[in-house]
Amino acid sequence: MVQEYKLFIGGEFKNSSTGEVFEDINPATLESLATIQIAGTEDVDKAVDAAEAGFRVWSRVPAPRRAELLFRAARILQERKEELAVLMTEEMGKILPETRGDVQEAIDITNYAAGEGRRMFGETTPSELNEKFCMTVLRPLGVVGLITPWNFPIAIPAWKIMPALVAGNSIVFKPASDTPLLALKLIEVLIEAGLPPGVINLVTGPGGTVGKAVVQHPRIRAISFTGSLDTGKWIMKECSKTMKRVSLELGGKNPVIVMDDADFELALEGVLWGAFGTTGQRCTATSRLILHEKIKDEFTKRLLAKVKALRIGNGILPETDVGPLISKAQLEKTERYVSIGKEEGATLLTGGKRTDPGLPGYFFEPTVFTDVMPEMRIAQEEIFGPVLGIFTVSSLEEAIEVANNSKYGLSSAIYTGNVGNAFKAIEKIEAGITYINAPTIGAEVHLPFGGVKGTGNGFREAGTDAIREFSEVKAVYIDYSGRLQKAQIDSAE
Repeated sequence: MVQEYKLFIGGEFKNSSTGEVFEDINPATLESLATIQIAGTEDVDKAVDAAEAGFRVWSRVPAPRRAELLFRAARILQERKEELAVLMTEEMGKILPETRGDVQEAIDITNYAAGEGRRMFGETTPSELNEKFCMTVLRPLGVVGLITPWNFPIAIPAWKIMPALVAGNSIVFKPASDTPLLALKLIEVLIEAGLPPGVINLVTGPGGTVGKAVVQHPRIRAISFTGSLDTGKWIMKECSKTMKRVSLELGGKNPVIVMDDADFELALEGVLWGAFGTTGQRCTATSRLILHEKIKDEFTKRLLAKVKALRIGNGILPETDVGPLISKAQLEKTERYVSIGKEEGATLLTGGKRTDPGLPGYFFEPTVFTDVMPEMRIAQEEIFGPVLGIFTVSSLEEAIEVANNSKYGLSSAIYTGNVGNAFKAIEKIEAGITYINAPTIGAEVHLPFGGVKGTGNGFREAGTDAIREFSEVKAVYIDYSGRLQKAQIDSAE
């Protein structure tokens, strides 16, 4: 019998007000892993009440002391790494080496955010007046709402939770309904590490009801969301009504340029990993391959051989290269885009259909199109599946033009042996991230993560920017002259 999991509010696991539940399904086997309670608006209200009480306690804890708790959490995550990785493969589907990396990323960001507890630097600057001191300090926002996706079910929550905590905020956390167990396990880790009651609260259920209630709640001071562009636009509009801070990371349509002077084998391995790692279900996945015409035929031939050799199956098995898609809806969406690509005139080279590796799950063949044109929907819209489109160009300038022909701007890459080509790509590609001779995926937690154009609204996760995402900057003036001094007033003195 599968276990039923409750909400976590005010330091306790509590039954939801709705009495409704949903099943958490293994996408490879379609077996039920757990039953999860669905929160209602009343539960979100209770979570905010608890978070406000938690904030009054947590925000008064000195940042270095808050950091000590995060260091303990990182140690617990390290101890449970394999257990969490196995659970993630069962719940989300991606292969075990990748889920181990997901947990490691959570460990890394937790340690990094903890390290910021003794930094969190403001600035000092000279005053224009005598006997006056000027500085800035960082202050927490208050209660923040965090809404996370299913593809990195412990790393992305950790990217948001840990900086928010070390900055002194309290949290109402709404994880993706496809991967709630990893969110619950992360909550358990923070409880064991000693987080006071109310500082983090978990409400589970659909985005259309629970997520909406979190976004629209008048006492939540900020929203951090990772997900689709359309949902992000709606969130931004809703938050503007109350001047609520909102941080958005909304996906990508990431290009890899391979020039004729590139290291072929290095580029092939990078494209393979970038396009089909996590079954293409990454916001940083390589979905557009831009090949110089001089190498297009040979590169494509060698790439297809590698793609066809990929082994599809249950991610828990060591021989598996590509696991299932997360859900039936994602499977059908991928199928639909393959049909669209054919209708638009792109040439299907391999894949393009469901496959049965001896399991009933949501398996789809790694798929490659060529003769893709920039205006096609498969070139412009995020598929979030194992589908790669190939473009042909005759110069670096044309390659960059094709790369920039997108409403997104998250990650990008170029393979070249020419340092001039590399620096031109860095300068001219419209993206928040550019890799040189590496795939579009593989962010490190001490650098800012985010994008431009439709990918986001200017905020960045990870790095020191993550602390700023969850902090207000306060300017402080200390006048010790003992007399009234007026700044920016002309004086005869």
